[in-house]
Amino acid sequence: MSKSRLLTRENTTLLIIDVQEKLYAVMQNKEKMAENILKLIDFAKIVRLPIILTEQYPKGLGRTIKQIKDKIPEIMPIEKTAFSCFGGKGFKEQLEKNKISTLIITGIESHVCVNQTALEARDYDIRVCVISDAISSRTLENWQVGLERMRDNGVIISSTEMLIYELLKDAQTREFKESQSLLK
Repeated sequence: MSKSRLLTRENTTLLIIDVQEKLYAVMQNKEKMAENILKLIDFAKIVRLPIILTEQYPKGLGRTIKQIKDKIPEIMPIEKTAFSCFGGKGFKEQLEKNKISTLIITGIESHVCVNQTALEARDYDIRVCVISDAISSRTLENWQVGLERMRDNGVIISSTEMLIYELLKDAQTREFKESQSLLK
């Protein structure tokens, strides 16, 4: 039997990349992106997915925006100066420790940190799913080019709602009932 094309919860983590004050302020469709990241955080808690948070040079770009940080105060961000999260101290080790084989990626910016992290993850044979309505760039063109480059390199492109239904798999579960408010 071949490997399923459907994503599963096993060995999967939600990655929130660099949704920081100064970056967030200049993003396209930022409110929708933040709303979808918040939904995915709530969903991750319901289905017990681990969450990783990163911050790109917080001294210059500020910290993670308040509405996201308030949902996950217990998660300490991995600080980095490299654009790929793999350049952040402890990032790769956290994936290895938790035996992560699938990354669900959200955050900023599609064509820079999201793109480089997704491509590098593929180099490590990690399955990558980027949530198109939970990422952004300063321009729509860069958002689109980032998505196209990732798709061309074997990254799964999905949406918030599509991912939630895919990981739920069945409407007769406790998780589905708990997730219904996220799907309205």
